[in-house]
Amino acid sequence: MNARHAHHGISRIDTVIVLVVVCGSLALGLLVVVPAFKLQRRTAYRMVCSGNLMRIGKAMMTYADDYDGALPAGGTEGTIWGPGLHDWKAKGRDEAFGSDANGGGGQATISSSLFLLVKYGGLSPELFVCWKDKRTSAFWPKKHGIAVEELAGVWDFGPNPAEHCSYAYHMPFSQYSLKTSVGPSVPVAADRNPWIDGPWRKAGEFSQFTSNYAPFKGSPEEARQGNSKSHGCDGQNVLFIDTHVEFAKWASCGLEDDNIYTSWDGDNKMRGVPPKAYESLPAHELDSLLVNDPPLER
Repeated sequence: MNARHAHHGISRIDTVIVLVVVCGSLALGLLVVVPAFKLQRRTAYRMVCSGNLMRIGKAMMTYADDYDGALPAGGTEGTIWGPGLHDWKAKGRDEAFGSDANGGGGQATISSSLFLLVKYGGLSPELFVCWKDKRTSAFWPKKHGIAVEELAGVWDFGPNPAEHCSYAYHMPFSQYSLKTSVGPSVPVAADRNPWIDGPWRKAGEFSQFTSNYAPFKGSPEEARQGNSKSHGCDGQNVLFIDTHVEFAKWASCGLEDDNIYTSWDGDNKMRGVPPKAYESLPAHELDSLLVNDPPLER
């Protein structure tokens, strides 16, 4: 009996040891697999976002072919950046942007410039949403009493377009609005600007950002603060005017290491100064300033 009981006891111990080893192996495997899965998922999101921007870029070039090389810009001559259109569902341009009697002036949003690619280029509103840009969804016209086939009859991504457009665009309402004649390495659009409020978070604290280049080099975490929040500060997808897209690890990826999300301050273009919604303009023809609309208060 004792020998038999001892045999059974050893079996139970062996079973426990096997279970511990198996559980340990599974836990170790999860430590390897889970981070790898998360990295794979982040990479997949970036690729989708990159594909969106590439298609937007190609549509921009088609649009520019019809407008003497000028990239899309809402409104008309003298239009300024403002919080919303006069009437985004208006039948005519002047009424939509609130133009004066001569057809000039008025105000437009950054997103209304990109919406021209939906209105005239036939792009889907879904292309303007990054999956990692929280609380941003594709513009669904039916929610506003508009049929899908009537998209060409409106002028923006709804009454609060920041919730339906994830991308920053080179400031179109200035003397330095872009044309296809500029160099191929000029950034034209990218993930949401970190220094402008978004639908799910406030603008970053600029004092915590230090350029990643000497002699202004700060810590890696400080440098990451200048990246778009859409991809966890890891970097941003950037569309260049030759329609290629790259995932830039730092925001200073414009010409001469210009920061694409800030204006030149006359000293350190790699850091610059943060933009102010409805106010900031590029300081120079080589100053890339990619901005987006902040959400409107409900």
